[in-house]
Amino acid sequence: MSLLSRVSQRASNRRTSTRRPVKKRAIPAKKVDHYVSDRIRSRRQELGLTQQALARHLKISYQQVQKYETGLNRVSAGRLFALSQALNVNIDYFYEGIRAG
Repeated sequence: MSLLSRVSQRASNRRTSTRRPVKKRAIPAKKVDHYVSDRIRSRRQELGLTQQALARHLKISYQQVQKYETGLNRVSAGRLFALSQALNVNIDYFYEGIRAG
């Protein structure tokens, strides 16, 4: 096969190739962490709990609750489950209303 026919063949293949579908952009992890932190704080305040009271219920320091609420520390899955029980909400409460973009 000559060089010209190979180049022509490649160009032909490029024109007929299918394009990949455009993927939706994922929400950055930091944005999700910040959103969850805000939801923890707002729910605690709705219930009239102090950081100290929530911390006692979770058997952690109030400083740790503060770090969760400010987004300084990430909340693990197990801790998020414990928070949902302490704050009387389903675990999906922490993600309700989050949008990409």
